[in-house]
Amino acid sequence: MQNEQSQKSDRVLVFGIFSLIAIGLVMVFGAGVIYAQTRFDGQQYYFFKRQLLFGVCPGLVLFYLAQRTPYQVWKRWAVPFFLGSLVLLALVFFPGIGLKAYGANRWIQLGSFSFQPSEMAKLAIIIYLAAWVESRGRKNIRDFIEGLLPFLGVLAIIGFLILEQPDMGTVGVITLIAFSIFFAAGARVAHLAAIAGAGIVGLYALIKFEPYRLNRLLTFLDPGVDPQGIGYHINQALIAIGSGGILGVGLGQSRQKFNYLPEPVGDSIFAIVGEELGFFGASLVLALFILIAVRGFRVARRAPDEFGKFLAVGITAWIVFQAFMNIGAITGIIPLTGVPLPFISYGGTSLVFLLTASGVLVNISKQAKLE
Repeated sequence: MQNEQSQKSDRVLVFGIFSLIAIGLVMVFGAGVIYAQTRFDGQQYYFFKRQLLFGVCPGLVLFYLAQRTPYQVWKRWAVPFFLGSLVLLALVFFPGIGLKAYGANRWIQLGSFSFQPSEMAKLAIIIYLAAWVESRGRKNIRDFIEGLLPFLGVLAIIGFLILEQPDMGTVGVITLIAFSIFFAAGARVAHLAAIAGAGIVGLYALIKFEPYRLNRLLTFLDPGVDPQGIGYHINQALIAIGSGGILGVGLGQSRQKFNYLPEPVGDSIFAIVGEELGFFGASLVLALFILIAVRGFRVARRAPDEFGKFLAVGITAWIVFQAFMNIGAITGIIPLTGVPLPFISYGGTSLVFLLTASGVLVNISKQAKLE
């Protein structure tokens, strides 16, 4: 029976993903009305329309194609896909191509079309590392020269390009994804601990030399330090969540979306969920991410080969760790990071690549070994 394979996709996993997309559309629709009217001259449905047309629709097409395509095909494209993502990450710094907004170079602008290469880079590094660790084998992965140093080299290249944008939150997500794949491949715990220690030192240096990062740490340690200044964002988020109580103030009835809470359709959307849907609604969102985590790692455990296993681990880690970082930041568990909530936050590029990756994960589930 171990050699037999299932041809049915994991419907529970698909249900979790599609449920989050539906919740995201509803929340973007309600939370974005006032924000859009303020920013785009009365176009109250601006964010909803763009999320639907440039996120959900193309994302679902790519999800369908990816879940129909044997995941082994991605191995052939691992290197060119990764190199292509590095080129695009570099292009954000070129005048006339890169778009600078809010003091960051994170987008490529071509006419009315904008694209965020760091979202593509998340999927690219998952595919590349899955193929790379499989080719190295467990013995070489545990070796300092053959395993650890090349792994750090890959991480350093992509991390440098994203830190220059700057986008430390995305670097954190990519680092956690890479660690997950490296650990699943059999890396030495001592090596991972050493990297973690070096990472803490590096994080300290990044915080020390950038005032806005230091401010985020200060507000994390004491949210009341400057409620009208550096602590404004987290305080407004906590007010929104606290106002929701058990059942919430009602769908579409958020008060914080009236230009009190920064980025209500983006990084802060979980606060709107907590305000409008209360503890029960927020718990439902958390439960759906836990469901995806359980089913995703189950797919990894049952994958028919090592490449499929590492691919499933990376994709699941991406969704789960990014969700934790977003929710943790908005609830004050960790410092503010600026990463979107998967499937829910506004952002076409993020949704397109998340759905593509989810399609790959579903395809792996179709080929999973029967138990």
